[in-house]
Amino acid sequence: MAAFLRSKCLSVGRTLMGSLGNNLYGAASSSVEAATRPSRCDAISQQIRTFIQMRTNLKVVDNSGAKRVMCIQAKRGKYGARLGDTIIGSVKEAQPRGKVKKGDVVYGVVVRAAMKKGRSDGSEVQFDDNAIVLVNNKGELIGTRVFGPVPHELRKKKHLKILALAEHIV
Repeated sequence: MAAFLRSKCLSVGRTLMGSLGNNLYGAASSSVEAATRPSRCDAISQQIRTFIQMRTNLKVVDNSGAKRVMCIQAKRGKYGARLGDTIIGSVKEAQPRGKVKKGDVVYGVVVRAAMKKGRSDGSEVQFDDNAIVLVNNKGELIGTRVFGPVPHELRKKKHLKILALAEHIV
């Protein structure tokens, strides 16, 4: 019955409105398709977030003197590093009189990652940028201050000094 009415309305629309009726029907069917499946535009507008991997640029959020570090190797595994994992990086930008210089190879702990991290209570934490805090090879902090929010997942990874120095724990 519905198919009969739709074909009847379609034929009436074609006769009254000419080819505009076809365009209206096509627009109606395409809007139904858009509601049931994501469009290509939605997929492009959503940024795909991945692990911290080789050649990822990270912001340094301590006062060690480095501004930007490029990841050389993730110590976690072959896929990359997540929150609380240690990476090896090369300093790409540094302040003139800092403790580390441009070109130095440093260790760092990931304190913010753009990839979602699920929590045990069902919530998810996700940051806008990728950031690290520089440490030495023994795991001791190079800087004396930590800027910005830090997730409490670092407690499980035994980075309590970073949590103690952080401005805000998320």
